[in-house]
Amino acid sequence: MHFRKISELDQAEGFPPPEHPLISVHQLSESNNALKNMEIMCDFYIIALKKLKSGVILYGKTQYDHDRGSMYFMKPTQRITVVDMELKEKGFAIHVHPDFLLGHPLFAEIRQYSYFDYQANEALHLSPREEEVMWSLFRKMETEYHNNPDEFSKSIILSHLDSVLKYAQRFYKRQFIDRKPLSGITVTQFNQCLNAYFEEGAVEKGLPTVSHMAAQLHLSSKYLSDLLKAETGKTALELIHLYVISEAKNMLVGGDRSISEIAYQLGFENPPYFSRLFKKEVGMSPKEYKHQILK
Repeated sequence: MHFRKISELDQAEGFPPPEHPLISVHQLSESNNALKNMEIMCDFYIIALKKLKSGVILYGKTQYDHDRGSMYFMKPTQRITVVDMELKEKGFAIHVHPDFLLGHPLFAEIRQYSYFDYQANEALHLSPREEEVMWSLFRKMETEYHNNPDEFSKSIILSHLDSVLKYAQRFYKRQFIDRKPLSGITVTQFNQCLNAYFEEGAVEKGLPTVSHMAAQLHLSSKYLSDLLKAETGKTALELIHLYVISEAKNMLVGGDRSISEIAYQLGFENPPYFSRLFKKEVGMSPKEYKHQILK
């Protein structure tokens, strides 16, 4: 099942509709096993603390090492398979759409956390003290999430989310001091190459091509696309497009550049092609999107 909206996943898991269409915060109990046998893909981030009594979680094609861990970090378009999952204790789940991060430093920073990627696909094992830290931050998010929203609500929620991610980075570093992370390096390197390509500037180089990305990773274009399709459900070209559209959204919201300027900065030689691709992926033109968000 491909969940494009957070409300769709919440409904499938038996939760009430989210307070906000781009974020939801829920406590889990032993009875939350609605998705116990299913392959899913989501267009948003999932951060969860789950202690499994039994069952298996597959992240791409690799089994999550939940026997040694209890916290999971999954990014958009990752394929997740759940088999006979049963929880043994309470936990929590945070679902965050990338659009909720637009205009905030977390929009870019969240991509730098390798634990959302395949190179560190072991679950995070929390000590009792570390678990208390995560629960404390979650409860603060939960309280603010259920409060009547005002002009400070979003920034407060994101500040707590930022702390969750930073503490996770610290705890993972502790966990992996004496252990090698499970492999899945190609997907990680693909994302790193994309980040580097756009950080260096795409104005002169144009849009990254599949053949260019494959050459950077010393793979054939066909093999790279087949590998990414198997692990993420998306081809290399689709992932490039998703990355570009995500960057475009942030530029549309975070500044006063024209649509043509944004198109050229992202490597498009033809702004109308940029607008067509944006509308295909988002369902509305860049101009309509910017008007809706700012409104």
